[in-house]
Amino acid sequence: MSVTEINVISFGYLHGAPPEATVTVDLRRHFRDPHVDPSLRHQSAHDLPVRRAVLGTPGIREAITAAALLADAYDAGPSVAPLTVAVGCAGGRHRAATVAMALARRLAKTGTAVHLIHRDLAKPVVDR
Repeated sequence: MSVTEINVISFGYLHGAPPEATVTVDLRRHFRDPHVDPSLRHQSAHDLPVRRAVLGTPGIREAITAAALLADAYDAGPSVAPLTVAVGCAGGRHRAATVAMALARRLAKTGTAVHLIHRDLAKPVVDR
């Protein structure tokens, strides 16, 4: 059996509680934050320099692979149900959105319907 659809949601913890999800990936403490670079702070995952910075962070590609493998494990389970993978960082504009984009692309290659939602990507930068 397999899931009917996979929802991948990016979000920022500073914008509210995490969305309800089957799996939540928290990128806050273990992966470099582009927010600390003034040249990237007001950009987002829509901008190539941000995507390059995030995807160039040591360990991030392995985290994306691990999240994809975890989604595959749920997909292999005996129940058919929607699967939601939430990916969070501090503000939801850099790390979470970039990783969610990469994860959604990877999961879509299996032929499963993947819905990518960026809960906080368009919100203002949080001053911290």
